[in-house]
Amino acid sequence: MNQNMVNQKLRAVVVGGGFGGMQAAQSLSKMGLDTLLIDRNNYNTFVPLLYQVAAGQIEPAKIAYPLRTIIRRSKNLRFLMDEVRHINFSDQLIETTDAVIPYNFLVLATGSQTRYLGVPGADQHAFSMRNLNEAIAIRNHILSCVEQANCETDERLRQQLLTFVIVGGGATGVELAGTLVELKRVFKKDYPDLDVRQVRIILVQSHNTLLGDLPPALGRYALRKLIRIGVKVRLESRVSEVTPTSVRLESGERISSATVIWTAGLEAARPSVSDNLKTASKGKLVVHPTLQLEHHPNVYVIGDLAYVKDLDPPLTGVAPEALQQGVAVARNIKRQMQCRIPKPFNYFNKGRLAIIGCYSGVGKIGPVLLTGFLPWLMWLLVHLVYLPGFRSRLLVLASWFHSYLLGDRTVRLILNHTHSSRLPLTKSSENIVQDSH
Repeated sequence: MNQNMVNQKLRAVVVGGGFGGMQAAQSLSKMGLDTLLIDRNNYNTFVPLLYQVAAGQIEPAKIAYPLRTIIRRSKNLRFLMDEVRHINFSDQLIETTDAVIPYNFLVLATGSQTRYLGVPGADQHAFSMRNLNEAIAIRNHILSCVEQANCETDERLRQQLLTFVIVGGGATGVELAGTLVELKRVFKKDYPDLDVRQVRIILVQSHNTLLGDLPPALGRYALRKLIRIGVKVRLESRVSEVTPTSVRLESGERISSATVIWTAGLEAARPSVSDNLKTASKGKLVVHPTLQLEHHPNVYVIGDLAYVKDLDPPLTGVAPEALQQGVAVARNIKRQMQCRIPKPFNYFNKGRLAIIGCYSGVGKIGPVLLTGFLPWLMWLLVHLVYLPGFRSRLLVLASWFHSYLLGDRTVRLILNHTHSSRLPLTKSSENIVQDSH
C-alpha cells in the first residue's frame, strides 16, 4: 500500500484493536464518519481470559475475535493490519510499515505492555502474559515441565520443575494461581506415577495485601482462600533477580524454580510521536478530562495509554473503562464536528469482580462486598457477556462446563516443543506458536 491508495475522504483513524479501540471504531462508524482501524494483529484478544489459555482451560482461538468481522457491519469502517511506526501531529500523518495515512481525528488505544520494574533477568527469564503467543508459551512450558518431572530421577531437579512462581498479587496473579491449583488436580489423573504433592504454586506479592484495587477485606479473603487451596503466598516480598532456574528475593531467599510468570506490573505501550508529550506514572499520556491529548484537540487517548487529569477516583485499567471511553470519544468527536465543546468523561462503575478459583471469587458492587461462590459465578457470566462473538461464547461456555463440572482440561497440547533431558526451555528460547488445534 502507498499513500496514493489511501482513501482521501478518511476522517478518523483508531490505532489499536483492543477493547477501547474496537469500541471507538464501531461508535465512530455508526455516526457515519469514515473510520480506519489499525492494528498489528487481525483479531481482538479478550485479555481477561488469557490466564485460562495459559492453564490449558480454553483454546486460544476462542478468545480471539476477527476484527474484519466488525467491518462487515459498516460501510464506513475499514481495517488495516499494519504496524504504526511514527505519528506526526503537526502534519496529521501516521506512518506505518507500508503506508502514510492522513487523519482529521485520531484515537490512540495502543494499550499496555509488561513492566519489569528494573529487576535483573526478569525480561529474559520470566514469562509475561499480555497476548495469545505469550499465553500459549506459558502453557507449553508448564506442560513440558510436568512431562520432564514425570521422568526425572533427581529429586532436586524434579522439585525445581514442579515449582511455579507467580510474581504479582493483583487480579491476574490471583486468578492464575487459582487456576493452576485446578490444573494440579488434572495432573493427578494424567500422571499416576507422579507425586503431585510436590507441585508448588508460589505467589509473590510486594505489598502487604492482595488485590490492591479492591477493598482490603476482599484481599484478606483472597489470601485465606489461596492458602486453603494450597498456594504459598509471600506478602511483602520483592523479587531482586530472576534466573533460568530460580527467583531471588530481596530478603536473600532463593526459590528454585524453572517457571516464573510475571504479572507484577504494566506500563503504557506508547507509539513513537513527533512531539515531546507530558506523561504520568507508568508512562501514560496525560489527557484532559475530555480524553483529548494536551495541545492536540483532535487527538484522543484511551485505555491503558491514558492518564485522565482531575479524575477522582482514578481509573484502574479494566475493560469496562476502555469500552466506555470508546463511546465517549466518538460522542466528543461528533460534538467537535458540530462545533460544540467536548464533554468530560464520566466513568459509570458497575462494580469489580475477581475470580480466585475452586468455585470462589470476590466482588464489590456499589457498597456491597461479595465473597465465595456468588461472585465466582457472576465473574463467569459477566465475562461471557463481554466476550465478542456468539460462537465464541458457546465454545467458552462448553469449555467451562467440561472444566468445572468434570474437573478436566481439554487443551493439554505441547506445541513446537524441543526436548531437553534436564530442564525445560527458558523464555528466551521458547518457540512461540500462533494458535492451537
